[in-house]
Amino acid sequence: MSDRDGRRVSRHPILRVGNIGIMKNGAVIVGAGHAGVQAAASLREEGFNGSVTLIGDENELPYHKPPLSKAFMKDADAKPQMLRAEAFYTNGHIDLMLGSSVEQIDLSGRRLDLSGDRHIAFDRVILATGSRPRTLALPGSDLAGVLSLRSVADARAIREASAGCEDVVVLGGGFIGLEIAATLALGGRSVVVVEAQDRLLARAAAPVIAAHVRSRLEASGVRLLTNTTIERLEGQSGHVVAAVTSSGERLPAGLVLIGVGVVPNSELAEAAGIAVANGIRVDPQMRSSQPEILAIGDNANYRHWLSGADVRLESVQNATDQARLAARTITGQEDAYRSVPWFWSDIGDMKLQMVGLAAGVDRSVVVGEAAENRFSVFHYLGDRLICIESVNRPADHMLGRKMLAAGFSPNPATLASDDLKAQFAAWQQLQPVEPA
Repeated sequence: MSDRDGRRVSRHPILRVGNIGIMKNGAVIVGAGHAGVQAAASLREEGFNGSVTLIGDENELPYHKPPLSKAFMKDADAKPQMLRAEAFYTNGHIDLMLGSSVEQIDLSGRRLDLSGDRHIAFDRVILATGSRPRTLALPGSDLAGVLSLRSVADARAIREASAGCEDVVVLGGGFIGLEIAATLALGGRSVVVVEAQDRLLARAAAPVIAAHVRSRLEASGVRLLTNTTIERLEGQSGHVVAAVTSSGERLPAGLVLIGVGVVPNSELAEAAGIAVANGIRVDPQMRSSQPEILAIGDNANYRHWLSGADVRLESVQNATDQARLAARTITGQEDAYRSVPWFWSDIGDMKLQMVGLAAGVDRSVVVGEAAENRFSVFHYLGDRLICIESVNRPADHMLGRKMLAAGFSPNPATLASDDLKAQFAAWQQLQPVEPA
């Protein structure tokens, strides 16, 4: 069966799924990124037999986003890496609607109003709408050559623009800005990073990590300006040619990249009267203030079990783990979100990996040698290990994910001398066995 545009539409019989009753109109997922695609896959894996519709506003098959700021930038012929092959959607009876946007959630009518005067009924909705780059109200920000990165279309535009310019200015010293800066500098461009805070990665990493990243980037030729803002962008014939700092320095720029954080795409929920606070507020099962509407990924704000704080995390791990949980919620299970958060970033020759949340840390122990570009920082709150940040020490990261999930906190005084893996194994042997 097809709609007015010829798109294939799957129709399924009315089925009873779990303890949620009859699902006449199935589940609709808004957003076809990592979270949305995983939600569709997990619904089927959990035995959901109702209709599943996945709506994405891009015309590309859903793809991996992390490579866009790294490998994709290096190779002019690189193609986006698909999250799933096209056959996955067909074989899983997942109705994939590309190039479509949802304009309104009609709660009373239990339908979504789409672009092109189309409508789709629902029983459950999963909002996986993600986030978008934060904009800067700078004079000259509308000039050609001023770009930000969120989609493959953005990445193509940056790749094309960078191929013909020598001078690049990156606004923002967070992960995205530094990843792009390192990649473009490796390609021979003159790159300047401008950060308003007094150090790089101010919201994302410990000072010792940030200082190490700065040292390695500067050694590779990237110029880094902290405690600095941009006053205006200058153009010629409609294209950016320079960025002028608040101190008056004029930085030549054929390309300006804005990477100053993201904003959650929660307007659709807010317009429908769903509770919003720095994202869509959700409970431990990913349900919003309207139980039939769930939210996952970058746009979901929730009380984190590990830190006790309200957080909104921007990572592939968080997106996909919440997607799996949302599918379990829809199929009648009542699991609470208990995943250990982890993140990664590739900046030049540094693989940064983080597990846990460092909020409130009062003691940190460095293990390894920064001079060798291989070390980890173990963060404690009192006697409890709450976070590990690693540079080129993947074994520490992988073990850390297991330790934090189990609740094991090694003695800080023995981190450097003891075999941490053996210490963890010995601790596990002493734990009581839960009854089957």
